[in-house]
Amino acid sequence: MEYTIELIDVENYDKCNGLWDAKSCPPSFLEKVKNQIANGDRLIYALKMENEYIAEGDLVMNIDDSDYFIKDKRIYVSRMKVKKEYRNKGFGGIILDYLTEKAKEMGYSEMALGVDFDNHPALTLYNHKGFTTVIEEDEDEYGKFYKLLKTL
Repeated sequence: MEYTIELIDVENYDKCNGLWDAKSCPPSFLEKVKNQIANGDRLIYALKMENEYIAEGDLVMNIDDSDYFIKDKRIYVSRMKVKKEYRNKGFGGIILDYLTEKAKEMGYSEMALGVDFDNHPALTLYNHKGFTTVIEEDEDEYGKFYKLLKTL
């Protein structure tokens, strides 16, 4: 299984739309993400296999939530996605390991992410990859979720 992991810039951002339903996202959210990329506050890494993007994970270096981000200490992992037909084949772990190495290279000592209570496959992966500290149990308009922390 040959794959590459690519850094996605603003010009190539739309190529990852097949990983998640961009049409269901509010335009303001999509614009916010594009601005974060342009400002250097978000790095999007996409795993590509056979000319198809099949997984994505983002590192966010500026978010107004100290559970997720602490300048020069804690980085936020956002939008971990794997296409349905490629799930449970190790690609989520591959992209998460890649993000972990990038965060270490950038000098961060912690990573945080959010995961829905009922997303058992993701919870299992995150726990296996070291996200074992529950910062908080929270709820938003989409439901209940955990904020998890990993020490690098």
